[in-house]
Amino acid sequence: MTLRAWLAALTVLAGLAVPVALAAPATAQPPGPGTFAYVANGNSDNVSVIDTANNTVVDTIDVGDTPRGVAVTPDGRFAYVTNSEADTVSVIDTANNTVVATIDVGVLPIGVAVAATPNGPFVYVSNADSDNVSVIDTTNNTVTATVPVGQGPSAVAVAATAGGAVVYVVNADSDSVSVIRTSDNSVIATVPVGSDPMGAAATPDGEHVYVTNQQSNSVSVILTGANTVIGVVGVGSRPTGVTVTPGSPTLPDPRVYVTNALSNNVSVINTFNHSVIATVPVGSEPFAAAAALDGGSVYVANTGSDNVSVIDTTNNTVTATVPVGQGPRAVAVARVTTPVPVRTPTTLTLTAKKTKKGHGKHDARAGHTLTLTARLTAEGTPLEGEDITFTIDRTPPVTLCTETTDAQGQASCTIRERRNEHICYTADFLGDDTFEPSTATLCGRDSHGKPGRPKSPLFSEGGVGAAGDGATAGPPHIR
Repeated sequence: MTLRAWLAALTVLAGLAVPVALAAPATAQPPGPGTFAYVANGNSDNVSVIDTANNTVVDTIDVGDTPRGVAVTPDGRFAYVTNSEADTVSVIDTANNTVVATIDVGVLPIGVAVAATPNGPFVYVSNADSDNVSVIDTTNNTVTATVPVGQGPSAVAVAATAGGAVVYVVNADSDSVSVIRTSDNSVIATVPVGSDPMGAAATPDGEHVYVTNQQSNSVSVILTGANTVIGVVGVGSRPTGVTVTPGSPTLPDPRVYVTNALSNNVSVINTFNHSVIATVPVGSEPFAAAAALDGGSVYVANTGSDNVSVIDTTNNTVTATVPVGQGPRAVAVARVTTPVPVRTPTTLTLTAKKTKKGHGKHDARAGHTLTLTARLTAEGTPLEGEDITFTIDRTPPVTLCTETTDAQGQASCTIRERRNEHICYTADFLGDDTFEPSTATLCGRDSHGKPGRPKSPLFSEGGVGAAGDGATAGPPHIR
């Protein structure tokens, strides 16, 4: 049976096995820092986001047609989801759980994994009906290479070996695994495995890769240094997904968790002697699994029951069952942090103009006023609706007023001129999540051209001076 036929049959079987159970709709909100499981729901065209702190769905993200795979970048910043019937990959920004890009790849993309390389993370996508792998550069989300592999490639796993990241691609229709060297994206080996392989996962040290063989009801153990199979482990009926736990204080040795789709359970393999040490009942048709980052839990996507089973690895029991979307086929766990905002630099200029009021020294209105005008721009574009604070430079500074910029990016503060006082004025923009702060300072000179306290009027009518880009201007001679 070809991979496409098997997937189609599984979709029908899932529809007959249980009634459709929709997850409660979640209000889209930024997840904030924490650890989350991203579940690709193949039959509802979306991704459920589970907060692992309380095992509840906190968001649901619409993606492309029939998502089958999901992988997250090492920094937890982006999740890549393969849409098998749309021949695309959706890129999710985990900071706000929105799709920020859609990338065209090969035909029937299924597996996906992220490889850390000296040139940054690259995403490897297996295209089952194209018999190749698309390589995506995460810096610009473009396909930079296409690598021919075996027939019907499904899962993709990355082994962090001493020589760098190596990608293992499972070829379901040719019973083999293609090994791709990430430095030049060339296939350096082809490893025969069991019948109808579907899933793959590497150990944290990169020394072994475990491959599930559906028709053989077994797992092949590949030694990455030699790219040969060194053992075969019998498991349940129709093994599909596989994950390896990282070491932890309670469980120092990694363990392998294999989802058996027709046995409705998970086999646990000891990596020390490659033997099954436990069998854990889960939901209907478990298809994929992902280990928590601390190794304490494993999340199992149950395609037939539209939920995720959470296994406690210390005692291999299910401690929670989380309803998700329809037909979950893949899951990935990642730590999401609050990103440092990338802010746009701003430029602030400050000018001054003095006006005289009244007529003669006996006129009650006589005197001078000073109008300080600040203009705020970002990359040459005026910024409207931003607050500018005007101060006299003293210790501490004396605030004159705070005004909001208009459509031209300008804000003005008019004050009564005070002679024989400090003559430096400053305008400040404090910045926000979008724009960087900036400051401009303007000073006058006395009639002898020396900075300080004036003995003659500070600014002549119409006098202008300016400073910008956060720097303080030298005292211009304004006369």
